[in-house]
Amino acid sequence: MTAEEGLALYRSMMRIRRFETAVNELYLAARIPGMSPHLYIGEEAAGASVSHFLTKEDYIVSNHRGHGHCLGKGAAMDRMLAEIMGKSTGYCRGRGGSMHIADVALGNLGANGIVGAGIPIAVGAAFSIAYRGTDQIAVCYFGDAATNQGTFHEAVNMAATMKLPVLLVCENNQYGLSTHIKRTCPTDCVSDKAHGYGIEHATVDGMDPEEAFPAAREAVAYVRRTRVPFLLEYVTYRFLGHGASDNRSYRSREEEEQWKKRSPVERLRARLASAYGVPEARLAEVDAEVEAELTQALKFAEESPEPPPEEALEDIFTPTEAVRQALGGRR
Repeated sequence: MTAEEGLALYRSMMRIRRFETAVNELYLAARIPGMSPHLYIGEEAAGASVSHFLTKEDYIVSNHRGHGHCLGKGAAMDRMLAEIMGKSTGYCRGRGGSMHIADVALGNLGANGIVGAGIPIAVGAAFSIAYRGTDQIAVCYFGDAATNQGTFHEAVNMAATMKLPVLLVCENNQYGLSTHIKRTCPTDCVSDKAHGYGIEHATVDGMDPEEAFPAAREAVAYVRRTRVPFLLEYVTYRFLGHGASDNRSYRSREEEEQWKKRSPVERLRARLASAYGVPEARLAEVDAEVEAELTQALKFAEESPEPPPEEALEDIFTPTEAVRQALGGRR
């Protein structure tokens, strides 16, 4: 990783960290409607590293903890916050909320609140790539618990058999809500499951950006070059609970503190200054730029209007006339 790459990675990770802390504060202040958001704090190195090597044309499919994936792919903070706050200027006009942000123009095919449900969607996107013969790839983000779902096994089997260009990114944050992965997975590494489907895989430290970044570079390049699947597991940790109502009684505060000492954002910042020669003033400048973007995004979201009630049924049913035309004019 060069100093320039490291600084770009730091900026991306810092955007994710500040966005997520702001969302948490907004929810606790009762300024976000609906259920509590699932935050990505602590896992920033994974999504930011993979995103660095993707093009606008590449597809991503995210999950319930997907704000970082969307931001990494190029999503704007203001429209992200507007969506989470239920405003009409959001990416899905305030209808998707925290767990269903999508923007096809950016290659973001959407987040999904169902564990493991995004994997077959990503495989479908990879099939469309193979069918059309483009040089795109599809990336799917999912947690450790998703690898115990039937959707994972069926989709990976299909991707391997059909030789589809999909990068499977497992963010192993140790817990499927409150159950530790070691209680439900018999292998030492989640990525070992790739052996059953004959695909290449790797497990890396998702808390160390200097390891996470080159692993992403190699994985993305491998899928783009070979046009076959690859399973990349990041061993990481979510600093907060599954959601705001989670008191984390299933893990000790000592465990949490040990992981927080390895925070990828602070870790990379320190390394950029000590090992890459990036001046403190430059790092402070990046921090200020991110803070300014967040301030503007908050203002935009707060001042945006809520969706008019009369539009509640829009984008749900296909208009009757469109259906009739699709049927060749038949009623």
